[in-house]
Amino acid sequence: MQIETDAVGDVVRRLRRAEGQIRGVIAMLEDGRDCADVVTQLAAVSRALDRAGFKIVASGLQQCMEAKNSGEDQTVNLERMEKLFLSLA
Repeated sequence: MQIETDAVGDVVRRLRRAEGQIRGVIAMLEDGRDCADVVTQLAAVSRALDRAGFKIVASGLQQCMEAKNSGEDQTVNLERMEKLFLSLA
């Protein structure tokens, strides 16, 4: 199953933002910043990555539902999307 074009753009934006946050965390570590500040930023990066993953899964689920409404059997694809979703949880 391919990721829809609209979702790809959104996911790439989220990942680029996370990439910048990771560079910021590295700089914080190199500058000797307080551990609480570093962990706070790491948590923000983690949330950004999770949201990117959830967006991909949501796009896949939407495709499955559209195909199912067209009469196609989507049992295997829905099970696959469930496993992907649970891997992010």
